[in-house]
Amino acid sequence: MKISFLIHNAYGIGGTITTTFNLAQALAERHDVEIVSVLRHRELPNFTPDPRVALRALVDLRHEKEHPLHGRPAKVFPSAEYRYQQYSELTDQRIGEHLEAIEADVVIGTRPGINVHLALQAPRRVVRIGQEHLTLENHPPRLRTALRRAYPRLDALTTVTKADAADYRRRMLLPGVRVEALPNSVPDPALAAADGTAKVVVAAGRLVPVKRYDLLIEAFAPVAAAYPDWRLRIYGKGEEHDRLRRLIEDLGLWDNVFLMGAASPMEAEWVKGSIGAAASNFEPFGMTIVEAMRCGLPVVSTDCPYGPREIIEDGVDGRLVPVHDRDALSAALLELVRDDALRRRMGRAAMENGRRFAPGPVVAQAERLFDEVISARESGRPVVPERGGLRRVLAGRSFAARDAAYAAAGSMLRTVRPVRKGQR
Repeated sequence: MKISFLIHNAYGIGGTITTTFNLAQALAERHDVEIVSVLRHRELPNFTPDPRVALRALVDLRHEKEHPLHGRPAKVFPSAEYRYQQYSELTDQRIGEHLEAIEADVVIGTRPGINVHLALQAPRRVVRIGQEHLTLENHPPRLRTALRRAYPRLDALTTVTKADAADYRRRMLLPGVRVEALPNSVPDPALAAADGTAKVVVAAGRLVPVKRYDLLIEAFAPVAAAYPDWRLRIYGKGEEHDRLRRLIEDLGLWDNVFLMGAASPMEAEWVKGSIGAAASNFEPFGMTIVEAMRCGLPVVSTDCPYGPREIIEDGVDGRLVPVHDRDALSAALLELVRDDALRRRMGRAAMENGRRFAPGPVVAQAERLFDEVISARESGRPVVPERGGLRRVLAGRSFAARDAAYAAAGSMLRTVRPVRKGQR
């Protein structure tokens, strides 16, 4: 089977890039796999692809940033999509040409705007699968409206959690489109797992507000006061760096909390710790949670939508605490810091339970999805049976009407606000 991924920019850094490379590498064991990057801005990708996975780009910004068509707004890529300003008439043209000539059996989009291209431009002979790496709730109403118009032309849509798949089935009108949860995978660790003896808590990810590293640092202050030989290491880079540095200094934690910068791969850093930590307000999946568990670390995480509760079994392989609750986060960390036996027992359970996110099980699920969709298409059977009957359709229409109203209201506000701000 020939499988082609279409991704925004394979030469950057991010969770979607990581999981796309991971899945492509695992699929390459038995299939012909390529990754096609819409944009390219550097010579080499940050993540080295498997030699068996072909990598190429459609628009090379090193040479084509000033291309006349790149200065014109995109017409296919939806304007409500977060990355819209990076797309253009040139990307519309290149993506369209690529999809028209594609020879793959399965083509997989990796973000909503690219999925719209797949739905509208990929030939019918190709199985078209859209991936959702955020969540439906995370998208603004205007984008949800655009997706309702385009997504019925897809064959399947995958989300990274069961909760988000349920949202798509309940809130979108996608008759005949198979919606299924397909979690991200993390490669099998190459290093020996953590043994739970290091007095180190490890967190990793982009230093952005939604990750709430400020909350984690504040929650670690009582840990450092009670156990001054314990350390918190935070890996990553981003806009919050300077503010977090000031917070560490204000709390007098310069001997206990360290901003370590970006590390790739992270495995070597996870195994130096004994506890993983995540304090996000929102987490579509929780890739770093799985990475930490696969390295033998129990993870203390906020129970935020959507991913952590589908990864961590509270009290067994980690702890889930309420979002924004600094005291609960601190108490959960202290529980594991002070109890060596509990920490090691949870670490072993984390490593065992994390295996369900290994490439093998995830790839088997992906292959089953591909095979069943191809088989249904070839036999003329529906890709997915109808669920919920009329009640589901009516419910979907109510959500569609609500989003349309929100989108219209947003458009009106955008029209009114400049006038109100202007001079009269």
